[in-house]
Amino acid sequence: MEDTKSSIVVSGDHDEAVVNLSGVWSIRENLPEPENAARQVIALGHKVVRFDTSAVERWDSGLLVFLIRFTHLLAEHGVHLDRQGLPDGARSMLKLAETVPEREGARAQQVQPSVVTRIGLWTTRTGHNALEALEFVGSIVIAFGSVIRGRARFRRSDLSVHMQEAGVEALPIVTLISFLVGTILAFVGAVQLEQFGAEIYVANLVGIAMVREMGAMMTAIVMAGRTGAAYAAALGSMKVNQEIDALSTMGISPLEFLVIPRMIALALMMPLLCLYSDAVGILGGAAVGVVGLGLSPVTYYQYTQWAVTLDDLVGGLVKAAVYGVLVALFGCLRGIQSGSSSSAVGEATTRAVVSSIVAIISACGIFAVVFYVLGI
Repeated sequence: MEDTKSSIVVSGDHDEAVVNLSGVWSIRENLPEPENAARQVIALGHKVVRFDTSAVERWDSGLLVFLIRFTHLLAEHGVHLDRQGLPDGARSMLKLAETVPEREGARAQQVQPSVVTRIGLWTTRTGHNALEALEFVGSIVIAFGSVIRGRARFRRSDLSVHMQEAGVEALPIVTLISFLVGTILAFVGAVQLEQFGAEIYVANLVGIAMVREMGAMMTAIVMAGRTGAAYAAALGSMKVNQEIDALSTMGISPLEFLVIPRMIALALMMPLLCLYSDAVGILGGAAVGVVGLGLSPVTYYQYTQWAVTLDDLVGGLVKAAVYGVLVALFGCLRGIQSGSSSSAVGEATTRAVVSSIVAIISACGIFAVVFYVLGI
């Protein structure tokens, strides 16, 4: 049976606070921050704290480090800890640690790790992250199976809200970026094509570039910085506030309730945003062609229509849908992986944006190879 991650729930019971510990409390795990738990206990106003560790599956020195820091934080506010609810071994080791004073000079000096050590740590961390991502993707696939069978537990109203946030509310920034990209492509193309007296082919260049590549890619990058980061921040904040643990406690899958609606919303909205981006980008190129190059609007439209094919349009929409799934996937993954502190939420948001952009560029390269092989 797979071990569950460590979690902590603080509640009030008559004249004392109750700290419920569950899951695996190992030094290898991402344990909750004692500062957060201490603040919750202090906020309750009780002077006595007892523990409930009946749901702890296994523990090691990681639990002891948490308890020692937790004890010191509460002692500063005059809060007494009743350790009867802790495991017998943990109580004995805590008593030993308090009985025997630390010897002067016992702490080793911090040594800067060597290059080989840093490479090994980076490799280990990368492999661990890759396994977590693979496990997350597998869980998402299983959750989508529940969606197909109509058994997924999420609110349809949440799906509507996420579609609005990822669709209509993203139009202003998509409009600005797409129009500017279209004008830039037109200016760059005009500089080269003017040497051959072929300015009219600016319409072909802008139309094909926007529909095949730039429309989907730029929209995806914008959504990675806007919506993907928002997903990571929202889920990370929920983890800090223990809302995700509360869903699990109630028997509701956080993936079905929180992740699936976001992924569906972004996957549905991205092709529509891509179409809109294509049109605005072509309009930006037309503005340069008509105003800057003196081309006729009708001629510009005709050359764009001749250059852009249905295969180009469908290919761009397929790319946009895949990019939307990647942005939602990495945004939600980094939010779920977030630590239990406010700083960890910021780190998760940054990692979500970086991971999404890297995934988008990698997928774009794969699409380029596949389309070339297929002759599209």
